[in-house]
Amino acid sequence: MRRMAMALGLGAVMLPAAVSAQARPDQQPFFTLYKELVETNTTLPTGSCTDAAAKIAARLEDAGYPARDITLFSAPDHPKEGGMVAILAGSDPSVKPILLLAHLDVVEAKREDWKRDPFKLIEDGGYYYARGAADDKSMAAIWADSLIRFRRSGYRPRRTIKLALTCGEETTYAFNGAAWLAKTKPDLIAAEFALNEGGGGRYGANGKPEVLAIQVGEKAAQNYTFATTNPGGHSSQPTADNAIYQLADALKAVQGYTFPVRFSDTTRAFFTAMAATTPAPVADAIRRLLANPDEAEAAALLARDKTFNSTLRTTCVATLVSAGHAENALPQRATANINCRIFPGETVEGTLAKLKELAGPNVTVTINAPIRPTAIPPALDPKILGPAKAVAERHFPGVPMLPLMSTGATDGIFFEAIGIPVYGVPGLFFDADGNGIHGLNERIGVKSLYEGRDYLYDLVKAYAG
Repeated sequence: MRRMAMALGLGAVMLPAAVSAQARPDQQPFFTLYKELVETNTTLPTGSCTDAAAKIAARLEDAGYPARDITLFSAPDHPKEGGMVAILAGSDPSVKPILLLAHLDVVEAKREDWKRDPFKLIEDGGYYYARGAADDKSMAAIWADSLIRFRRSGYRPRRTIKLALTCGEETTYAFNGAAWLAKTKPDLIAAEFALNEGGGGRYGANGKPEVLAIQVGEKAAQNYTFATTNPGGHSSQPTADNAIYQLADALKAVQGYTFPVRFSDTTRAFFTAMAATTPAPVADAIRRLLANPDEAEAAALLARDKTFNSTLRTTCVATLVSAGHAENALPQRATANINCRIFPGETVEGTLAKLKELAGPNVTVTINAPIRPTAIPPALDPKILGPAKAVAERHFPGVPMLPLMSTGATDGIFFEAIGIPVYGVPGLFFDADGNGIHGLNERIGVKSLYEGRDYLYDLVKAYAG
């Protein structure tokens, strides 16, 4: 998952000041845990989330968690794609639990492409470099470390705290631990709400924290296939009904279509905040669109910004194309993958109907497995946003916090489908360039990691009581 706050990047930043892993005695055990997790290869299919989950479980057991409070799981046909759930029982069973969620798997990284070994945690220039250093092993390590600290300190929360570390978030066809838990073990992860990745913060051009973001809702990611077939023939005798041309016409129709503007409570709050801080004429366009979502001129102006555009509507884009079987033959088959990010409340089937309309009669449109649930936006609940802001004011005084809808996707959508609202919490700050997440030389600021750890630890205690 890409950190949501990075959608608002506005240029280069200065390097944040480094913080030694040994600056405080309690930071050394965390660093050891974090380093072990980052250096455990969890790419698929070569790595093992199951191995990483077992290492975290062993640390929890060493901290005093009984075996009954730790559940390791995997599927027989996906033995390396397992995860774990750990539970710290609260003192008041009448209060529903809180769920901490993070994914263990990471995007593939090739050593020959990276400046450094992607599976060795290296500190350089105020950053930790490695695949997963940010996405999402920073949060996984912080959650696990928090549970260890709670146990060792004797802290007894009023609300039960649950931790779910899963696999499959980064790979479409992997065994998805979050989906599996929601479907087969809903009682194990039942909670009033969940805290997940997707929020964060952004450093300004002076290297200081500029804005915090709390993710409240996300789009649903769904892939579709466009396919057209033809008897083909010799390329020396072309015909009008060429499979490639038919597919190309369908793709151009998708390119030319703009889904209608939609607002959720979160995106309305986001754009309202943007209107107060963005220069005219963009601010004027935002206000007009908030007043009337059908205001075409205002929508067209905002669509020039790719972040605004994707936040305003469902988007669909061609990402893969395959066609033909020989260079001297008319194509017998042409296919394309269409990747859609569906606005909360809109459905996979409704998007399919629109794509079929755009593709026309010569192109077959099908939904690709897996089919993700309809995105259900959580409420802008003061019980969630209030503590997040109050704790942030202590840790990052004067830094504003915005509610954001993720235009990407997280595993939170599976828990929202069974009635657990999921919020992407702030706390970890990133540079405007996204810190190499999903790309080369992924990194996280040392200062950001340790300050984020402190913030998230206090935030969980604020919610748990």
